[in-house]
Amino acid sequence: MSQSILSSSPYTHNNQSVRKVMLQVQIAALPALIAHIYLFGFGIAIQWMLAVATALVVEYVMLKLRGRPVLPFISDMSALITITGLVFCIPPEAPWWVIVTGSAFALTFGKHLYGGLGYNPFNPAMLGYAFLLISFPVQMTQWALPIEYTGEALNLLQSAQVIFTGQIPGLSMDMYTGATPLNEVRNGLSQGLSVQDTLNNSALSSLWGLSSWGWINVAFLLGGVWMIYSGVISWQYPVGFLGSLAAISLLFNQIDPATYPPVDFVLLTGGTMLAAFFIITDPVTASTTPRGKLIYACGIGILVYVIRNWGAFPDGIAFAILLMNIAVPLIDQYTQPRVFGHNR
Repeated sequence: MSQSILSSSPYTHNNQSVRKVMLQVQIAALPALIAHIYLFGFGIAIQWMLAVATALVVEYVMLKLRGRPVLPFISDMSALITITGLVFCIPPEAPWWVIVTGSAFALTFGKHLYGGLGYNPFNPAMLGYAFLLISFPVQMTQWALPIEYTGEALNLLQSAQVIFTGQIPGLSMDMYTGATPLNEVRNGLSQGLSVQDTLNNSALSSLWGLSSWGWINVAFLLGGVWMIYSGVISWQYPVGFLGSLAAISLLFNQIDPATYPPVDFVLLTGGTMLAAFFIITDPVTASTTPRGKLIYACGIGILVYVIRNWGAFPDGIAFAILLMNIAVPLIDQYTQPRVFGHNR
């Protein structure tokens, strides 16, 4: 008679790890990085390298201060995902100290002071972004214009000169910086123009009728779809966020199209797709129950629309995410799935 072999739970395993998941997210962001370099120049590549150097220093110092082993934690790539999300949110030619300060703040106050990865209640990248928006509003609004405006993007040397010195000898930076589409619409409305007049005057079309900002969002969308297919992120996050944002923008656009932009503009400008697939999907700071994920994502979508249209900032993604981070424990408490064998 054969004897049964007893083993302890858990019985189901997968081959995922923090490092592998973070690497997959990083790979998914590559199309957007390449598109950004082509359309806006090499500024983002320099910012990313500065952020990586800052992350390595901050991680080493904080892990030493906390008495934790450096190599296992610094190699899990969680800091890399934080600074990558932050880099996409700042102007490509912002002064070097902006990304250094933002990265240090995000990792120190958004991660390590709460006990490290897995204990932080707020999304570190968005915490760093909100800190930069509030602390350095001038530097955070000087965005590089895409090639559809300037005819050519800044090369690597020119971008480095702007980032480290603030100027390019013999070249006026006014030709290469300006407002984002969200800012243009807001400025146009303040001058009495309709949304459509502002969009027509700004000449936002590029390849196949889509603006450069639109193509960046499409690149994030492609990477996000791949992550859903690979099982890296849950579909509830982008569906809830984009669905609620599209629904509320359609409603207000139907009510007053002169004041509220159309759905395609709302979804393909700013950091919409970056947030949908790369930011709100953070497993540490987002809701974890199936229904909770949808509620969490829908709440962010509604708050983003509210802040964009009636708030002080043209793109309210950082503040919307941080506000919903606060609500995550309550959402999870009331959306727990029913335990098997129980009626309620």
